[in-house]
Amino acid sequence: MGKKLYVGNVPFSATEGTLIEWFSPFGTVETATLITDRASGRSKGFGFVEFSSDDEAERAISEMNGKEMEGRALTVNEARPMEPRRREFGGGDRRGGGGNRRPGGGFGGGRGGRGGNY
Repeated sequence: MGKKLYVGNVPFSATEGTLIEWFSPFGTVETATLITDRASGRSKGFGFVEFSSDDEAERAISEMNGKEMEGRALTVNEARPMEPRRREFGGGDRRGGGGNRRPGGGFGGGRGGRGGNY
């Protein structure tokens, strides 16, 4: 198996075919993937390119990292495994932070205003 590269700051007009075109001069591109938004289908501006050998990947990093493509300087480096996502929001140990600390609950808090229940 070859080496997978992260390619960031990719122009939104680029396609997976564009990635292959840009990176094939450095060796055999095994796969090229652009990451897209699930809802809109639009590119998120980054993707991955996998080469058949480590030497090809290293050459691509040295030549393409910082290279301007369609007005954007690409970020190219060795892809790292994705960190597991946390399921809770806010993380940490649950101390501190803002929040509504006034009694009475949600909107209106049951006081003031026009009185009575709606």
